[in-house]
Amino acid sequence: MPAICLYFKVHQPWRLKSHIHIPHHGVPDQKLMEHYFEVNGKDKRIFERAARKCYYPTNDILLEAIDEFRRTRRKFKLAFSFTGTFIEQCERFDSGVVESFRNLVDTGCVEVLGETYYHSLASIFPETDEFIDQVNEHRELIKSIFGKKPKVFVNTEALYNNRIASIVEDMGFSGIMTEGVDHVLGWRSPNYLYRPPEGVARIPILLRNYRLSDDVSYRFSARWWDQWPLTADKYASWLAATPGDVINLFMDYETFGEHQWPETGIYSFLRHLPIEVLKYRNLRFLTPSEVIKKFKPVGEFDIFDLATISWADMERDTSAWLGNWMQQVAHNELILLEPFIKRTGDPNLLKTWRLLQVSDHLYYMCDKGWGDGDVHTYFSNFNTPGEAFMSFMNVISDLKRRTFEKLSKRKTS
Repeated sequence: MPAICLYFKVHQPWRLKSHIHIPHHGVPDQKLMEHYFEVNGKDKRIFERAARKCYYPTNDILLEAIDEFRRTRRKFKLAFSFTGTFIEQCERFDSGVVESFRNLVDTGCVEVLGETYYHSLASIFPETDEFIDQVNEHRELIKSIFGKKPKVFVNTEALYNNRIASIVEDMGFSGIMTEGVDHVLGWRSPNYLYRPPEGVARIPILLRNYRLSDDVSYRFSARWWDQWPLTADKYASWLAATPGDVINLFMDYETFGEHQWPETGIYSFLRHLPIEVLKYRNLRFLTPSEVIKKFKPVGEFDIFDLATISWADMERDTSAWLGNWMQQVAHNELILLEPFIKRTGDPNLLKTWRLLQVSDHLYYMCDKGWGDGDVHTYFSNFNTPGEAFMSFMNVISDLKRRTFEKLSKRKTS
């Protein structure tokens, strides 16, 4: 019977306003965040709702479960990653949320993972400097908030390829997490550790078991599902019957109470899950770092740069953010602006540019149909993908104007 590695991503973006008027000549650079983003509007309301429905009640459930098994040989353990933008919202809207998470981390049963500060696509930029800068900025944030230096890395939306693995290994991480993609694995199981190809890197790779993860995060309340209702004892029996070394269950934390409403029974499910899992004598919960120490990779997981994978949508690639011309134009604008933004040396312009890298902005421009399209629409701050694109381009145009005006003044002075 395998170990259970439970990981939750905690993220909130700064959302762009849907109607941004240009030109913005009267707005000083230090006020750009309030001018461009829903700082005092939707962002505040959504954060407060998520805190009320997810963060506080779910943290209480997890803390109770940790306490219940703290003095036993098999403890309840899990891992989190927190984006920098989420921490910023905590500090602005409700510092008690961070304290609630700190209480979990202080138990010693919760590992905090590394990622990009801005939950960005910087890992697939042509140059690596921005990606490395954001990972280092995130490391410093986690150290200051939780007193921990992240050892295992999970990229934005589990984006992964061989190049990313090599960079992350060079930065000193001991492991990396991504999606257990069928077309890469073939006949093999995601329930083992893997490694990049020989000569690329040696960093161990933990692969998400997307079927068992999505049973909770997507199908839990689906009455059309032949396994509805999903109970903790039923789910634990599936885990116990699953072969392999480790079952990696990775999902958005907002699954609990926000995406799956309290009325669905999701709190009760989570409350009873550790109890039901640990009824099986050979099952135990491990953190990602413990998984890496306990098990050895069984084979190679080879993803060349142009075949980058993720945990998003049915394709599990980059198409959630780069699948149409609007997304590609916006992404390229960010890349092209990088050297000029950094040349200004202006922290306000740099911060704004990095906030525009938050992957959610490109996600809202997705125009896919069917189920994936419905998910994009559910999370979007805009009525249409085109509206999301126009708002983004208005902001990037103004940011470019400010950047080149500043560089021009410096040149003529």
